[in-house]
Amino acid sequence: MGVPDGDTPEPALLREDRDGVAYLALNRPRARNALCVELLEALAAEIDALREDREVRVVVISGSGPDFCAGHDLKEMRAHPDLEWQRALFRRCSDVMLALLRLPKVVIARVHGTATAAGCQLVATCDLALASRSARFATPGVNIGLFCSTPMVALSRAVGRKRAMHMLVTGEQLGAEDAARAGLINRAVADAELDAAVEALALEIAAKSPHTVAIGKQAFYRQLELGVVDAYAYTSEVMAKNMGAADAVEGIDAFLGKRDPVWRGE
Repeated sequence: MGVPDGDTPEPALLREDRDGVAYLALNRPRARNALCVELLEALAAEIDALREDREVRVVVISGSGPDFCAGHDLKEMRAHPDLEWQRALFRRCSDVMLALLRLPKVVIARVHGTATAAGCQLVATCDLALASRSARFATPGVNIGLFCSTPMVALSRAVGRKRAMHMLVTGEQLGAEDAARAGLINRAVADAELDAAVEALALEIAAKSPHTVAIGKQAFYRQLELGVVDAYAYTSEVMAKNMGAADAVEGIDAFLGKRDPVWRGE
């Protein structure tokens, strides 16, 4: 994955697998984990690999160093002023965000420090998010003449319209408690408790049927895009098919038999 910061030969993205959870760490701390092309490509490659990894049931994304992610790498962007390069960059970033939504595993953002612009977009894109109470969130592109248009897609789907627009047109910074109230994250915890809280949540989800979680995640995002009548028709069909899955049969039998289920992942 190359040389992310200065002359330090470290990968731009780190991965550690533990107890059915893949921990991905954005690893450009001196650049505040800005999403350069190299890091986006590394994320895309790992998401592709995780899609087929049956051992991994949950993914956690965090940042190395003092911040989660400062958004796109402005120095890299200014070094490539041509329109086609810029188009390719934003297409690649959008593809990564969509790949996270389509990944058949729950993705949790572990947020500390700041998550700004595309970093805030990444938090909003993840299925769940926990943050330290000292964390801060913003889409401040308007302050430098570059409106956060692609981050707006995820942000406006995670928080209310008025809150999202206010963040976008003012560059307002949200504290973690306000971010939780707005729906951008699930919960703010004491800084010292962040790792334990993330691990506990990840392990709780990893204990569920991976097949069932995959079905549910896909259906969740699909039904959001439908009208209420079509959403009920779609999810009714999903549930009917889900009932025939081996894990649903096992789970119901285990519940009725007052025993723990043994998931087959199908």
